[in-house]
Amino acid sequence: MGRLIDGEWRTDITNDDTEDVDLEPTAFRAEIGPDGPHPPVPERYHLYVSRACPWAHGTLLTRRLLGLDDAVTIDVVDPHRADDGWEFSPDKAGCTPDTINGSDYLREVYTAAEPTYTGRVSVPVLWDQERETIVNEESDEIMRTLADAFADHRGVDLYPEDRREEVDEVIEALYGPLNRGVYAAGFASSQAEYEAAVETVFDALDRWESVLSDQRYLLGDELTLADLRLFPTLVRFDAVYHTHFKCNVRRLVDYPNLWGYTRDIYQMDGVAETVDLGHIKEHYYRSHDDIDPTGFVPAGPEIDFEAPHDRDELPGEPPEPLA
Repeated sequence: MGRLIDGEWRTDITNDDTEDVDLEPTAFRAEIGPDGPHPPVPERYHLYVSRACPWAHGTLLTRRLLGLDDAVTIDVVDPHRADDGWEFSPDKAGCTPDTINGSDYLREVYTAAEPTYTGRVSVPVLWDQERETIVNEESDEIMRTLADAFADHRGVDLYPEDRREEVDEVIEALYGPLNRGVYAAGFASSQAEYEAAVETVFDALDRWESVLSDQRYLLGDELTLADLRLFPTLVRFDAVYHTHFKCNVRRLVDYPNLWGYTRDIYQMDGVAETVDLGHIKEHYYRSHDDIDPTGFVPAGPEIDFEAPHDRDELPGEPPEPLA
């Protein structure tokens, strides 16, 4: 995948290779709030996402559970990311055009906000339609600012003020070993590096399997942003990470608590509509030709996310059904 350098798309420079680039990266790291340039008016915001990307998935879950579907609009890029980066393919199932800026590629959204932008081009992107600029491009920060600004929209508080430090600590604990750990295994450059990464991944899965043995959610009886950070990794695990990234010591379905937890969240009102396994599998198996040079998308596995679970016997309630 390429990178924008001073507003120009460069396919010879990846997100991890900035050698010989003597320019400071552009940063979009603002928040929605009453005292800044981006006030908490939901109808003015727009999300650019990929349904394949676990980072973007977290923002879609936050939007859905806050009841912002009609207020915060979205556009969806093609799951197959090639040399030109994320592309808008409106004729493809589940994809849309860029309804805000009329772009062909997501990089044009970045240069619409900053013509000399330097840095990565990634999803998700939170766009302010009134100011015609990017608010933020960091998934965790987008999730937090949506949850903070719009908790009262339907009375769902995914980032309770008195527990934010705990939520942030769990998100941090998930990030390196698990959310990024599967990628460290998949893109390892040596056998030793791969084995170390896989060990880290399964140590993390073992840890959270134990945590979830006697509590419904990661912080006990309350669904928070931490759960919305773990779920996208788990829901992709058996379809992608187990095979494509060779994290095949065990499957998700071999973990009774994690597998039940995944089904519990999947079956919450509105969550299933955020999961597109077709987009997920196409992205990973077709976009990473250094790992899967054939580009063949596997037919399986068959995963029954609708199977009954007994997580509701533990203390805690899911959010009220969407109206």
